[in-house]
Amino acid sequence: MAHIVPVRTYLMVGLALILLTAITVAVAYVDLGPLNEVVALAVAAIKATLIVLIFMNARYAKGPTKLFIFMGLIMMAIFMVFTMDDYMTRQWTLFTQP
Repeated sequence: MAHIVPVRTYLMVGLALILLTAITVAVAYVDLGPLNEVVALAVAAIKATLIVLIFMNARYAKGPTKLFIFMGLIMMAIFMVFTMDDYMTRQWTLFTQP
């Protein structure tokens, strides 16, 4: 069985993942204020996308596989919306020591 993705592509993506990991670690040591989390999540999203598209061969998937990937992303978005809805509408109270 022949490879769909050339070995060179796997090596390049592997190097990109190592570079992105180094960027994540470097950003953790730099004080960017509230942007630290944004940068870390953006790098994590890029790494996850590379892994799914290349290593899981989703880039070359046919109809049903792409449908299930899309359905999974939709479900994740729904869960995130409900979680943020709960978090943003929660009444926060300060508890005092008895």
